[in-house]
Amino acid sequence: ANYGPNPICKGCLSCSKDNGCIRCQHKLFFFLRREGMRQYGECLHSCPSGFYGLRTPDMNICSRCRIENCDSCFSKDFCTKCKSGFYSHRGRCFRGCPAGFAALEELMECVEGCEVGQWSEWGTCSRNNKTCGFKWGLETRTRQIVKKPAKDTIPCPTIAESRRCKMALRHCPGGKWRRPAKTKDKKKKKKNLMERAQKQHSIFLATDKTSQ
Repeated sequence: ANYGPNPICKGCLSCSKDNGCIRCQHKLFFFLRREGMRQYGECLHSCPSGFYGLRTPDMNICSRCRIENCDSCFSKDFCTKCKSGFYSHRGRCFRGCPAGFAALEELMECVEGCEVGQWSEWGTCSRNNKTCGFKWGLETRTRQIVKKPAKDTIPCPTIAESRRCKMALRHCPGGKWRRPAKTKDKKKKKKNLMERAQKQHSIFLATDKTSQ
């Protein structure tokens, strides 16, 4: 639509050719736009990015968001949408979520994460449910989930972990310690080689005696 010689005066109650709108119609927001060294007033139904609508008895105005990295805000102290790459948390914008909160990527928000307790002491070193009979085993420690996350899509950290350990008792009391299968196989191979060597030596002696 054409609003006379000054289209910039759309929605204005009063307007000037050089400065644009000076006062706006009821329910519209006054926004002071800056372009280089020039600035002029506009009357808008909603404020642009980085500003929020502040209603006053005299005139509704677009006030700048004072929150760092905020794209749109509800008030000067509460951001409703952060700039790209920042997470929203309690009206503020962060590169990463604070401790105890997890990032919800699809909404770029920080939500309550999964809280876990302290690690327990390392358990008894065992292998195959036995605490003896082997040189090496595994020991485990655990921790409890204190508070589940608000969103099911946010995983909890591990609550159990194991590590290799050396058994205190390699030989079981009252029992006979068995060598590992690998050692037993080596002994068997060595025995077979000895038997073959003895057999070949016997054949050699018998052949040599016949030739004499």
